Amino acid sequence: METANEELRELTLLEQIENNPDVNQSTLATQLGVAVGTVNWHLKRLIAKGYVKALRAERKKLRYIITPEGIALRARLAVDYVERSFSIYRKTRQRVKEHLSKVREAGYDRVRILGKGDVVDICRLTCIEQGIAVVTDKDAPALQVDGFKVKLQMEDPE
Repeated sequence: METANEELRELTLLEQIENNPDVNQSTLATQLGVAVGTVNWHLKRLIAKGYVKALRAERKKLRYIITPEGIALRARLAVDYVERSFSIYRKTRQRVKEHLSKVREAGYDRVRILGKGDVVDICRLTCIEQGIAVVTDKDAPALQVDGFKVKLQMEDPE
């Protein structure tokens, strides 16, 4: 079973090859942020499974062609990626809504959001939707974003 990272790499490889059949492995590795050997491994698998053909364009240069099966794979991988992304989005929104309920129960109508990335944007949008102000006030409860995790930090009333 392939991991989500491997599927995303293969999706990206197929998209890049479709856009530029003359792309080389070094350029693909840079675009993916992986070693050339990783790109080579993925390409060999895609070729062995019949998703990509490698044709010799010049003496040392290859041209990669996506087969009809490869186009179908790219479409399936794209759909899977979107479905996974929406699942993460929905789960994150639900988690944030639960945290905001606790914030309201504690008598607050505002929060701070700590962290970076797309999940912070999801938190911010959910706060707006729920009528909770996003502030920088250090006395406000905080939604701490760490990767895909969102934790609520509230000071205990004394």
